[in-house]
Amino acid sequence: MSDDRWMALALSLGRRGLGRVWPNPAVGCVIVRDGRVLGRGWTADGGRPHAETQALAQAGEGARRATAYVTLEPCAHHGRTPPCAEALVAAGVARVVVATGDPDPRVAGRGLAILRAAGVEVVTGVREAEARADQAGFLARVTEGRPFVTLKLAASLDGRIATASGESRWITGPASRAMVHAMRARHDAVMVGGGTARADDPLLTVRGMGNRHQPVRVVLARSLDLPLNGQLGRTAKEVPLWLLHDARPQVVEAWETVGARCLRGRAGEGGLDLGVAVGLLAAEGITRVFCEGGGQVAAGLLRDGLVDELLVFHAGLALGAEGRAMIGGLGIERLAEVPRLRLAGTQDVGGDLLSSWVRA
Repeated sequence: MSDDRWMALALSLGRRGLGRVWPNPAVGCVIVRDGRVLGRGWTADGGRPHAETQALAQAGEGARRATAYVTLEPCAHHGRTPPCAEALVAAGVARVVVATGDPDPRVAGRGLAILRAAGVEVVTGVREAEARADQAGFLARVTEGRPFVTLKLAASLDGRIATASGESRWITGPASRAMVHAMRARHDAVMVGGGTARADDPLLTVRGMGNRHQPVRVVLARSLDLPLNGQLGRTAKEVPLWLLHDARPQVVEAWETVGARCLRGRAGEGGLDLGVAVGLLAAEGITRVFCEGGGQVAAGLLRDGLVDELLVFHAGLALGAEGRAMIGGLGIERLAEVPRLRLAGTQDVGGDLLSSWVRA
């Protein structure tokens, strides 16, 4: 039972790194001896130092004969720092409890093998489901070559994201909007389509939460027909802006001049090939993407089976059939062809209803 308790603490620490440590996983570590926490750590911004390194430094000599609780298998490869598995052995820990394994080919069981070969007792699988949920982005990038994609939609009760004239500010209330900023902060990247960038002139930053690390802002714009003098262009040198495109070199050069990073994708049906687009993000180290639409991008992600989590904020109003639909055309003819999502939970957010859906 105590293993469960201490791993819960390690998991809570690891979550502090979400959105801040890519391409590395957000790991938590707690060093415990005789029921006392002697060291704790989580992956630092940018991915270094690792959670184990920080916890061991805090514990010092107290780590000898202690138990280390780690949310992901300790690394076994030499990079900018020595392997964490070797650091745990050198510190003299007697026991290591691991929530889940690391599928990275450079680790994949080797970290556990190093510990066992040194006579360290190893326990695995404690709170594994929670750990895998926290590491979903890292795991998807390593095993599938894509990031974990969360699609967020905000709509009226009848599924409209704007009036017929395009007015959308604000359908949902201030509590929902504040929650969205917190959600952005836990992701590596915030993504929208070119239509949303043109219509809303969004900033796509985390605001109202103090001086925070900002996610990468990603815009899917096949021809890069976006206003250079909009909020995104004006802030491209202060906050990372990545543009996925299939545009002419002159347009690309103009955006690179204002500070944007331009990644060439591949044309698809009605825009960019979204599978290729998210694959490009994964290749650049992105593990968790928070997509905020609009309707065409939402439809494309759903149609291509790229949505891992769907979050829908419904406000208590109706805009009618003339309003703009939450999700664009999907080309569906038979209900049996539609993949189903599973309801994970609902929540009242300041009078709005948030429903969370995951892959069935």
